[in-house]
Amino acid sequence: MIGIPIAIAYANMGEWLVHKYILHGLGKNKKSFWSFHFHEHHNLVRRMEGRDPNYERSTFGWHAQGKEALSLVFAGATHLPLLPVAPFFTVTYWLCLYHYHQVHKRSHLDTDWAKEHLPWHYDHHMGPNQDLNWCVTRPWFDHLMGTRKRYLGTQRQKQDDLRRTTKMSMKAT
Repeated sequence: MIGIPIAIAYANMGEWLVHKYILHGLGKNKKSFWSFHFHEHHNLVRRMEGRDPNYERSTFGWHAQGKEALSLVFAGATHLPLLPVAPFFTVTYWLCLYHYHQVHKRSHLDTDWAKEHLPWHYDHHMGPNQDLNWCVTRPWFDHLMGTRKRYLGTQRQKQDDLRRTTKMSMKAT
């Protein structure tokens, strides 16, 4: 049973590491397989104030959401050999991967929900520095590693919202 909390912490650490070093580290290179995350997903989310309508399409396809899901399946599959010796850890880790996918998807389809339930992820996308707030499901490793920086609800966020609103109303006239 000790495998359950270990797997939850392990999954959160994995979110932090993969997001920081693979999705942003390798992903900033436009020729990298991982570039879908930074160049497609982040670009769209910034322009759409937290939303990514691509999550409305099928997960099955060679696009950002399909690659994300495939990566999660691969991560789960690499842990399959642990099932006989650490069943609680392995199954919990698989559930964490599934939870990650569901929560990440919902956060980009329902921005109000994301602001309430995952403000650290909203901060990651909409804050001034997208190289912070790496965790999606829980901000534990961001706190541990010193990369959790609040944006939502700050004076800076309010000023940015006002600037964006003013800009949009000027375009409409």
